[in-house]
Amino acid sequence: MSVLLFFIDGLGIGTRGPQNPFEGLAEAEPLALFADEKATTIHDGIVVPTDARMGIEGRPQSASGQTTILTGINVPQLLGYHKQGFPNAAMLEILREHSIFLQLKRAGVGPITFANTYTQRFFDERPRWVSATTAAMEAAELPFRQVADLKAGRAVFHDFTNQLLIERGEDVELRSAEQAAEVLAPLVTKNRFTLYEYFITDKIGHKQDLQLARTTLQNLARLIRQLLVRLDLNSTSVILTSDHGNIEDLSSRNHTLNPVPTIVWGYDQNRIASRIRTLADITPAILETLTQSRR
Repeated sequence: MSVLLFFIDGLGIGTRGPQNPFEGLAEAEPLALFADEKATTIHDGIVVPTDARMGIEGRPQSASGQTTILTGINVPQLLGYHKQGFPNAAMLEILREHSIFLQLKRAGVGPITFANTYTQRFFDERPRWVSATTAAMEAAELPFRQVADLKAGRAVFHDFTNQLLIERGEDVELRSAEQAAEVLAPLVTKNRFTLYEYFITDKIGHKQDLQLARTTLQNLARLIRQLLVRLDLNSTSVILTSDHGNIEDLSSRNHTLNPVPTIVWGYDQNRIASRIRTLADITPAILETLTQSRR
């Protein structure tokens, strides 16, 4: 069996209202979730409102939230603060020791992969600060997928339509949500663990662009639906989660204090869902699922 962790940056569970782009948005399942309303989703997914604050005052942030998701360590509680942007030295050290990829590798679970495409420019002009996912991969010394892999149908860019790659001058073709799902689904099937990361949602939340948010969320929801129908949910666990709220409330450009949705589909979904309360529970739930399935 296999597990897909589908990470969406900046997606919380908000209240209804004109500043919530999900309000009245057609074709937004399974992402259109509202606080204080019974959660419904497609393909019998289980919705778990998940604590992104983890006992620390202040607004949850990307670096600390993502490091927590990818290690199972409550980073805000350990360090005493939420950290925006990219992981600092303390968080990079946590990732080097506790990366989900490294934990799975040590447990003998494989193959494992990050489905996202990296451009050659990233390696030629390596930025000073790198994402938690990049650090998690490097901790386990796993190979990165590049544009050549995308062209060969073996990778998906964080903008799964490839529009941003084309704007950067890469010679690639536009992809629909259906085409992206056709690439991502076989990766999930061939690997025991696959991570896919989507962070355009957080950028749009900061821009407070309601129309762009609605268009983007509708297309993202379509990708998820198309992916689910292409996977064998009898042998695949799909876990969708986020690091903090943002796009669900465009009245402010800041992150929200809302819980984030964790949605679980497929194999062993009841046990996985019952295991999750905070972001620190994601990695342990995945490890437990994949190591128990080897027995």
